[in-house]
Amino acid sequence: MTTAPSERPDPPTLVEDLLLLLFQPASGTVAGENTLFYVLGGAVLADLALGDHLTTAARGRISAIGRPPTDGLLRPAWDYLAEKPRGVQTVLAAIGPTLREPVLQRLVARGDIDRQPRKVLGLFRSTALREGRTERRARLLADVRQALVDGVQPTARVAALAALLSASGTLPQFHREIPWTSSVIARAKELERGDWGAEAAAQAVTRTVTATVVNSVVVAITVLPRSW
Repeated sequence: MTTAPSERPDPPTLVEDLLLLLFQPASGTVAGENTLFYVLGGAVLADLALGDHLTTAARGRISAIGRPPTDGLLRPAWDYLAEKPRGVQTVLAAIGPTLREPVLQRLVARGDIDRQPRKVLGLFRSTALREGRTERRARLLADVRQALVDGVQPTARVAALAALLSASGTLPQFHREIPWTSSVIARAKELERGDWGAEAAAQAVTRTVTATVVNSVVVAITVLPRSW
């Protein structure tokens, strides 16, 4: 009797990593909820850029290139851009609003976040979010801290993650792990601009596309009505 090999889960996408970082275990909430869809959409586009699925086009637009990604979280954005080049903010508005729940479901399935049933006022059923057992959030946070605080040159993935976290405007909420200092702010802005260090010089296109995406996230969040 032969045993079929067990299926290995796909590695987490950048948008999963970002939502996991934005999750606040102490309160069971997600930082930056009001503008979350811009940030998650930006993470999808950054992931496509890291996988060489995107490039810049004329007039500051981006377009899909190469083969489509196989991941179901990334494919809709690639398909949308395969139709024609589009502005980043247009894409963020198109793909971002539907991302939160499927990304959260993946994190729950991986054990990174737990959903626990509860009753509100003893009557209404609800669920509470709690940190899972994988400790993956702590490892991601350590990687970002090394890039922003300790001066460690990040990988392209960690650089994009730190840049998106900075773009989200939520970095001050991580002050216990990542001190909110002038040097941290300066380094975060460098990563937003695509200044990832000398070893990333060969990734010029990826850095350019990612910086375009990140800065579009910053603009989108900044110009939101104050009533949000």
